[in-house]
Amino acid sequence: QYSILFKQEQAHDDAIWSVAWGTNKKENSETVVTGSLDDLVKVWKWCDERLDLQWSLEGHQLGVVSVDISHTLPIAASSSLDAHIRLWDLENGKQIKSIDAGPVDAWTLAFSPDSQYLATGTHVGKVNIFGVESGKKEYSLDTRGKFILSIAYSPDGKYLASGAIDGIINIFDIATGKLLHTLEGHAMPIRSLTFSPDSQLLVTASDDGYIKIYDVQHANLAGTLSGHASWVLNVAFCPDDTHFVSSPLGTWYAGYRKGVSQRRLWVQAFPTPPTSALTLILRSSDHHLVTRPLSHP
Repeated sequence: QYSILFKQEQAHDDAIWSVAWGTNKKENSETVVTGSLDDLVKVWKWCDERLDLQWSLEGHQLGVVSVDISHTLPIAASSSLDAHIRLWDLENGKQIKSIDAGPVDAWTLAFSPDSQYLATGTHVGKVNIFGVESGKKEYSLDTRGKFILSIAYSPDGKYLASGAIDGIINIFDIATGKLLHTLEGHAMPIRSLTFSPDSQLLVTASDDGYIKIYDVQHANLAGTLSGHASWVLNVAFCPDDTHFVSSPLGTWYAGYRKGVSQRRLWVQAFPTPPTSALTLILRSSDHHLVTRPLSHP
């Protein structure tokens, strides 16, 4: 059974399209960053089972479609329909730099595990890699495909995966830039993909209603999950390495146990210190943030 742990009313003035979770080691607290179509990036502190707004970050001229938090530095990144990537200092709420990514070339972004690079998906099938320190494009990975909707680094830093609007998944070797695998397991856009904590599995979510599980090294299909009645908008591995959660349009799933909701939800899972119990954070199209404790099925 699931119960609402905390709900943030009117977190934004428009739909929340992206959320990221990070740890503030200095304050022994958690940080949540949200991006919305109201053009704002907001930074929240999660402490004592509540969210407190720390910063409301202005700068984007159009809706914010993707956010991420560095794994090693107190910074966050956001990308917007205004074609700019902005880096933010989470300690003082100041903008560090703005990067002109080019029209429709920053739909989704992700920090590398060492936080030296920032990857963005483009509308021409390329993944552009920017230096976090320099703010300049260092190189590109070319899928020779179509609009990239989702990207993910493997936790060990060896691989980068991208999901495209035509249902194609590509996996690159980061060290060599070589395209290792092209997977054609979906028939519709790939909304989300995620690596397992041990970097051995890749889970993909698509508008075709299916979730696919792949063995990364051999590109073998390890499993297919069906039953979603609509688009699967997001997937996220739980840190225990044995469970993952998914959120389809109109309902949400966690550990394969269905909860009922009438709103559109996106989801992320994270461990909450000091017990490391698993918690879900969900963001919805009606501007709310909800957190829920997650127990194993």
